[in-house]
Formats: sequence, C-alpha cells, structure tokens
Amino acid sequence: MRNPSVAGQFYPSRERDLRRQIEECFLHPLGPGKLPDEGEKKKKDIIGAVVPHAGYMYSGPEAAHVYYALSQQKTPEKIVILGPNHTGMGSGVSVSGEDWKTPLGVVEVDKEAVEKLWRGCDIVDLDETAHRFEHSLEVQLPFLQYIYDEFRIVPICLALQDLETSLELAKCLSELDDALFLASSDFTHYEPADEARRKDMEAINHLLAMDERRFLQSVYNLDLTACGYGAIATCLAASKMLGATRAELLKYGNSGDITGDYSSVVAYSAIIFRR
Repeated sequence: MRNPSVAGQFYPSRERDLRRQIEECFLHPLGPGKLPDEGEKKKKDIIGAVVPHAGYMYSGPEAAHVYYALSQQKTPEKIVILGPNHTGMGSGVSVSGEDWKTPLGVVEVDKEAVEKLWRGCDIVDLDETAHRFEHSLEVQLPFLQYIYDEFRIVPICLALQDLETSLELAKCLSELDDALFLASSDFTHYEPADEARRKDMEAINHLLAMDERRFLQSVYNLDLTACGYGAIATCLAASKMLGATRAELLKYGNSGDITGDYSSVVAYSAIIFRR
C-alpha cells in the first residue's frame, strides 16, 4: 500500500475537509462554477488530458475544469497517470504496482496493466522508490475519487522526459484497453505572469495543434520550466494513437490569480484531447 505523502500539505488530510475543498475548486470563480452532476453519462471521447498538480488552493480550480469534463462521460476502465519525478529517486520510467491510499479511501492499481508494461515495455521498471514521496500523481487521486465510483490506475513517474522516451512509452500505453491518459504538470515556474503566459501559450499552441514534437522543441527553445513536459508529450502521443484528433484549452491561470502577486508565478493549464 502506498500511503499519502502530501495529505495535509497539498490538500486536506481529513475526508470531510478534502471533499469540501474539492467542491470549492469546482465552484470557484476560476473553476467550472458548478459541481459534477449525477445525470446520464455521455459516450467517452476524451482520451487524454493535461492537469496541474500544485496545492489545491492554487491550481485546484484549473484542475476542476478537466475533472468536470471527465465527469460528464462514462468511467474508463483504467487511468494512466503520468507525472514528472521531482525527487530524483528511482529509475527513469517507473511504474507502481501498489494500491494507493488517500483520505477518501484506497485506489486499486490495475495490476494486469502494470505487469504488461513492466514485462513488455523495455524502458519501464517496476519501482516504488520513485513514487514514495512524489506528489504529482498523488494529488490527482482525490479528484478522480470524487467524480468516479470505481476505477483502477496505472501510476507512471518519469525522470526521463525526452522525445524518444515519450514516443516509446506512448506506443506501449496505446496497447492498453479502455485507458484514459492524464499528464500531471504545471507550466512556467517563478517568472512574471506576462512572461509566463507568453512562453506557455507558444508551447500550448503546439499541443492544440496536436504536435508533441514541436511542443517538446518549444520547451527546449524557450527554456520552459514546465515540470512534466515529457508526461504531456507522452499523453498526447498515446491519445493520438488511440484516435484523438483535437485538443481544447479549458483554462489557463497562475498562482497570482489567488495570491494577487503577479511578479513571480507558477502557471497552470487544463487541456483535453478528444476523438
């Protein structure tokens, strides 16, 4: 069992408080402005998404845009969560085989999919070390638990985020049945808001054009400090392999929208890839 690492820091550690904050993210003026409803679910056409992973008070409203869109569709069988390796621990591409616990309960890992990746994809290692203190994947789970009753996850932590790794991993992921791909990433870190937007939107435009190669090239050219750029490229490439043809930017914002300080911000984007 993988126990929470950032409960009480990035999000509340008590179930009641956590549910309340998630709902506040949905209802926030920067969020969708409404809670997910219990109505009839649409056929699933969202294959992948980019969602931020800062503390809920900062990026939760942006994240809620993605989760509101997902809540309108049928639940996928498995959710592949891709995130960067902030700690530097573990191997280059690490998949976790443990179930994950949050204040909302236990999320089951899709052990068959994990085994398939570990045995069949040369670049993937079964490695819990990379996941032990990594926050980028963990913070997505309470939102997923809030919108879905039952689901399984495939958690993948990326220390290697180059194009070759992204494309090879995407090919392996595209062989999984009924999967949703989530790339957990913030965008520009600690630059003035106007400069962050300029750089981020240049890179995001390549995502909206469904071009992971030019997106990664723009990351290098702009010296973009988006932490999960390889996770994003992998998510887009895998989504395209499974039929995604268009992208939508649901929301772009930054920490200054919460703190009022735009002199040095962390930026967040909510993007979905649809068939």
